[in-house]
Amino acid sequence: MFDANKAFSGFSVNDISKAKEFYAKTLGMKVTENEMGILQVTISHGSTVIIYPKPNHVPAEFTILNFPVSNIDDAVDELSTRGVTFLQYDYGTIKTDEKGIMRGNGPNIAWFTDPSGNILSVIESESL
Repeated sequence: MFDANKAFSGFSVNDISKAKEFYAKTLGMKVTENEMGILQVTISHGSTVIIYPKPNHVPAEFTILNFPVSNIDDAVDELSTRGVTFLQYDYGTIKTDEKGIMRGNGPNIAWFTDPSGNILSVIESESL
């Protein structure tokens, strides 16, 4: 029987070991690997996202995972010390500052990539 409450998301990477190190060590997330070599990343309230290896992986051209933060400057500074490089944008209404943060055009947000080129973000949320 269909149960929409048990849905989960997933995305591919080209190197599962680099992904495991990045998500577990760089981002500090709980990551487990199953017997098929698929990573299970625990997010909010015990939900999960799976990361699976794909030899012909092509990074998504959109944000695949967002991390809400209460203070974007602190989050960007902390992740930068862990080796994360933030993307720079300057086209249309999307313009980032020297730290890689887009401000004043919706919520403050900064984008970065995982080792496979998938786009992630930290996004400032007042509800935290």
